[in-house]
Amino acid sequence: MKRLMISMSVIALVMLSLVSCRNKKSGTDLLTPASSGRPYEVTVVMADSLWNRPAGRAVFAALDTDVPGLPQSERSFHIYHMDVQDYDQITKLSRNLILADINPKLYTQTKYKYRRDVYSSPQMILIIQSPDEKDFTAYVNSHKNAIVDFFTLAEMNREIDFLKEHHNKNISDKVKKMFGCDINIPEELRSIKIGKDFLWASTNTGTADMNFAMYSYPYISNETFTKDYFIAKRDSFMKVNIPGEKPNMYMATDTNFVDVKNIVVKNAYAMEARGLWEMEHDMMGGPFVSHSSVDTVNNRVVVVEGFVYAPETRKRDLIRKMEASLYTLQLPIGSQKSSVSKAHNKNK
Repeated sequence: MKRLMISMSVIALVMLSLVSCRNKKSGTDLLTPASSGRPYEVTVVMADSLWNRPAGRAVFAALDTDVPGLPQSERSFHIYHMDVQDYDQITKLSRNLILADINPKLYTQTKYKYRRDVYSSPQMILIIQSPDEKDFTAYVNSHKNAIVDFFTLAEMNREIDFLKEHHNKNISDKVKKMFGCDINIPEELRSIKIGKDFLWASTNTGTADMNFAMYSYPYISNETFTKDYFIAKRDSFMKVNIPGEKPNMYMATDTNFVDVKNIVVKNAYAMEARGLWEMEHDMMGGPFVSHSSVDTVNNRVVVVEGFVYAPETRKRDLIRKMEASLYTLQLPIGSQKSSVSKAHNKNK
């Protein structure tokens, strides 16, 4: 399965082309131990003398960002610091590592390197080499978004790989029958509702609830890919297909908290929308993320969305798990040979 790609981040794009640690003759994975740590944990290996100085504060500030599109503040990563002297065979097993290598004798300018599955698997290592603290700090400050993307995409790619082998095949079959597409959705989404050009699957737990929605409509022009058009279409589908407990209750988009941007998925254009949903005339709500793509074979827009209902519960890992599944969408063969023209800058 191709790894996901998001534009406008050089480090993140380079990461996607990393050569995996595989035996080229046999094609099998090299024997490496399982990495330690939870998803979205990042361990920073840096001398104690630098951690509380500008260099360390720059790395911490880059990682200590909020996940976009959530109703409450949640950090992008769990951050751990480790002194260089403590970086041993055990701690080298961490799943995500930043190695700060500041040495005026070895380097004349700041640059980065990356390694994958060196000491454990899955593992991603970002090495920042610099001649001095000032250059290191400036480099990190100017590449904050790229550093966040680097590790976020690493975790999502791991989830994509997991979904390849562990997904709900029943939903995949229904998506194939209804839309002629393929997609891998987490196994725990087992409750399904079918509508006209619409499918909704849910864990239906009432708490920490993950949901997937898919719908399609005719592609008219590039004007289709605007924030307002997206919201109007989303609301029209959700109002009909996701009602509340009472007749006047239905899902709607919180128009004050929606961001859209252009992304690239499997070498084809898509529009990402990220924001909040709410249940009209009820207190329910939560975050959502969606991808809108053009199926050129059938001249239609295909939208896949993940949304979460998790009151009083952290939502970061839930929404990111659903977001990873969106990247597994495979449109009908032939759709990705064409793309919408570059009028995508009309997103607003």
